[in-house]
Amino acid sequence: MTGRSAPLSNIAFYRAVIFLTGLFIACLAQSVVEAASLDDFRADYDLAQVMPGADRLGPSEGSPPSAIAYKGEKEIGYLFLNSDAVSSIGYSGKPIHIIVGIKKDGTITGARMVKHHEPIVLIGIPVKKIHDFIDGYIGLNVLEYLKHQDERRQIDIVSGATVTVMIIDDTIIRAAIKILRARGAAAIPKSDQPTERVELIQTPAENRDWLSLIGDGSVRRLLINVEDVNQAFIDSGNQAAIERPNPGQPNDLFIELYAGLVTIPTIGENLIGAREYANLQKVLAPKQASILIFAKGLYSFKGSGYVRGGIFDRIQLIQGDISVRFRDKWHKRLGEVYADGAGDFPEVGLFYIPLDSGFDAAKPWRLELLVQRPVGPIKKAFTTFSLNYALPETYLKRTPIVTAGNVASANQNAAADRLMETPLWQKIWDGKVVDIAVLAIALAVLTTIFFFQDWFVRRPKLFDRIRLGFLAFTVVWIGFYANAQLSVVNVLTFTSSLLSGFSWEFFLMEPLIFILWGAVAASLLFWGRGVYCGWLCPFGALQELINKLARALKIPQIKVPWALHERLWPIKYVVFLGIFGLSLYSFELAETAAEIEPFKTAIVLKFARGWPFVMFAIGLLAAGLFIERFYCRYLCPLGGALGIPGRIRMNDWLKRYKDCGSPCQICAADCMVQAIRPEGQINPNECLQCLGCQTLYYDDTRCPVMVDRRKRTERRAALRNSKQTIPNSQESKKTEAMSPAVKNPPDRS
Repeated sequence: MTGRSAPLSNIAFYRAVIFLTGLFIACLAQSVVEAASLDDFRADYDLAQVMPGADRLGPSEGSPPSAIAYKGEKEIGYLFLNSDAVSSIGYSGKPIHIIVGIKKDGTITGARMVKHHEPIVLIGIPVKKIHDFIDGYIGLNVLEYLKHQDERRQIDIVSGATVTVMIIDDTIIRAAIKILRARGAAAIPKSDQPTERVELIQTPAENRDWLSLIGDGSVRRLLINVEDVNQAFIDSGNQAAIERPNPGQPNDLFIELYAGLVTIPTIGENLIGAREYANLQKVLAPKQASILIFAKGLYSFKGSGYVRGGIFDRIQLIQGDISVRFRDKWHKRLGEVYADGAGDFPEVGLFYIPLDSGFDAAKPWRLELLVQRPVGPIKKAFTTFSLNYALPETYLKRTPIVTAGNVASANQNAAADRLMETPLWQKIWDGKVVDIAVLAIALAVLTTIFFFQDWFVRRPKLFDRIRLGFLAFTVVWIGFYANAQLSVVNVLTFTSSLLSGFSWEFFLMEPLIFILWGAVAASLLFWGRGVYCGWLCPFGALQELINKLARALKIPQIKVPWALHERLWPIKYVVFLGIFGLSLYSFELAETAAEIEPFKTAIVLKFARGWPFVMFAIGLLAAGLFIERFYCRYLCPLGGALGIPGRIRMNDWLKRYKDCGSPCQICAADCMVQAIRPEGQINPNECLQCLGCQTLYYDDTRCPVMVDRRKRTERRAALRNSKQTIPNSQESKKTEAMSPAVKNPPDRS
C-alpha cells in the first residue's frame, strides 16, 4: 500500500508557470498607477446638478485640491473629487471617482460618480442603482452628522454591491471633512473661539550656556549639507537645476542656521549680551518681538538683495497665515553670539518683527530659508528649507477657556478625528463579528475532517451525512446569505494590485472573502485546489446537491469517455490564461470575459438578472444533472487558476493500493469528476478532495483488496474454530470407551 498520485507532467506545468511569469513581467514594465484629478472630469458632470445655483467654477487648488463654485462673484461652496482627498479603492482594486459639491456650512449639494471599474456594476447591477444611492447624500450636513456620529446612520445597501456602496459612503464623508478642514469653511478643526489662552512669562534672566540653550529648545538649528541641497533640486524635477549641482563633497557644510526668540530675557541676555539686550528693550514697543538669526557655512542667509532693495529675500518668517519678510530697517548686524561655548558665526543678525504683523511670540513659528541656484546667465532655480521654532514650556503660561462654543467644536473635532482615524475595513470587520465567527468554526470543522480523514472515511454513513450537511451549509450560508463566493476576478484584482500599488486595506474590505482566500492559500500547501472547489465553493456545492437529487430521481447519468474527458478538462486552464492575459491589456474586458463564471448570477444576485445570464447559469446547472460537476470539470477558470499551483502541496494524503488501476477500476469509475486515471493514478489538479475514493479504500465489501483481506481473515478465523472443535470431539470419544470402573473409580476410604 503506497500513497502515490500522478499530477500533470512537469513540462506542461513549468511551461504554464513560465508563460504566466512572462506576461506578468511584460505588464509590470508598462504598468502605471491610475491617477485622476477634478480637472480630468470637467466634461463628465453638470455643474448645475452637483452645485445648484452655481454659474462658474474656479481652478482646482489646495491640499487636498478643491474648486470654489461661484454664483456671480459670491462663493457658494466647493467641488472636489473624493479620490483626491482619500483612498477610494473599490472591489476592483481601482478607485471609484465621485465628484461632490458641498456648501460652506457642510451641506452636500450633489454628487456624481464619473468613473469606476466595479465588476458588479459594469456587468450585473444597473449603474442607476448606484447613482440613486449617491443621490441620497444630497442634503446631508456633514457637520450635523459628526454631532450624532455615535448614532449609527443607516445605509441603504444595494444588494450584491455591499462593499462598493460602503466605500462610496466612507469616501464621501471623509473626503468632505478633509475639504472643509482644508478650506477652513466650518468649525473643523477649530471654532471661532480659542480653547486656551497662551501667554509669555517674563521671568528674570538666568545665566545659561550654549549647550543648555540648545538642549531645551531655546535656540533651534537647521543643518544642511551639499548632498541635501542637490537632492532637494533633484526632487523638484527642474532639469536645468539638476544639471548644475553644488560643488564639493556630499557631507560638506552648506549652512548651519540657528534662530532664537531674544524677547525672552534668559534667551536674549545670553545670546546677545546684557548690554545689547538693554538697548533692544529701548527700541521695541510693548509686546513687540525680536529674533536672532545666525549661521555659518557656504551659503549666506542674508545674501545681497537687502543691500540693493532693502529686503532680505532669502529668509521669511511664517506663523499660521502670517508671513513676514524682513527689511533692512528692521535689522541690526551683530558681531558675535555671546553664549558660552557658542563658537564663531560669520553672520549674526538681530531682526525686529513689525508690531502690526500680528505675530504672537507665544505661538510656534517657522523660518523659511530660500536656497537659489543659477541655471542661466540671469535665471535661477529655487528650493526651500524650514527651521521650526516653539518656545519651551518654561516660558509659557496656558489658561483653558471654556465656552459652550468651543466645547461643541471640540466634540465635533473629536468625532471627526475618530471618523478619519478608523479605517473602513475595521468598521466592516466590527460589523461582521458573528459572520466571521461562524465561518471560522466551519473552517475549523473542515480542517478537522481533513486531518482526521482516516477516522471519518472508515465510517461511510457518518461521513456522507457530514459531507451532505457541509455542502448545504456552503450553498445556503456561504453562498446565498454571505455572498462569499470566490471568483477569478479576485485573482485578477490581486495581480492588478501588485502592478499598480498593493494595499492590504482593499482586500480587508470583505472579511469573509479575505478569510476564505487565506484558507485557500493554506489548503493549497496541504491538499491542493480540492478543499475549496470540493467543499467551500457555493456554486460547486449547488451542482453536486442538484446531481444527487437527479440520481435520486433516477435521471440517467452520462459517463464521458476517458479519451474525450482528457481533452476537455484542459479547457478551464485555457480559459483562465485567456482571461488573465486579457486583464493585462484591459481589466474591463477581462471582467466581461469573466462572465463565463455563473457565480454572480446564481449566487450573488440569486438569479435576479437579465435573462441571457440566467439562462446561461441554468444551462450549466442543467448539464450538471447528467454530468456531475460539469462546470467544475471543464469550464471553471477559478478552478484552473487554483489547479495550476496544485503541485506545490507538501503531501499526498490520498492512499492507493498497488492494484488500483491494474486491474481494479472501481475508484476511477466512482470518481465524480473523473480525476483518477485508468492506470489508477490521481490527478491532484483535478481532484476535488471529496474523499470518495478513501471510503472505498477501507470498504471491505467493494474494494477487491479489502474484500480479499476480509475473506482471508474470515478463513483464518474459521480454521482456528475448526482446530478447536476437532480435539474436543476426540477427547469425548476416549472417555466413552473407558470402563465404568475407570470412569467412576471406587471409594477407598
